[in-house]
Amino acid sequence: MTREASRIGGLGERAVLLAVGLADLGVSTLGAALGTAQGLLRRSDTSELAAEAENDLLARGRLVRDRFATVPPAHLETLARHTLARRAADDI
Repeated sequence: MTREASRIGGLGERAVLLAVGLADLGVSTLGAALGTAQGLLRRSDTSELAAEAENDLLARGRLVRDRFATVPPAHLETLARHTLARRAADDI
């Protein structure tokens, strides 16, 4: 791109060109996804693929839930439990 070409248009034109480019990318991606979906629907083992995809999504969901939902015990709580366990072991 030459300097003259980069000077043409202002900020508004650049925003429009970016939006149009993004829309074109979305349309081409959607077209490719639809083509892939049509190919999958033509397969004879579509129900098996759907069941596997469902199992994979459930497993991913469990992993994400476990990663973010469970809170690790507080550091001081862990130290207190270790201390109690040592004292109990020393008393035996």
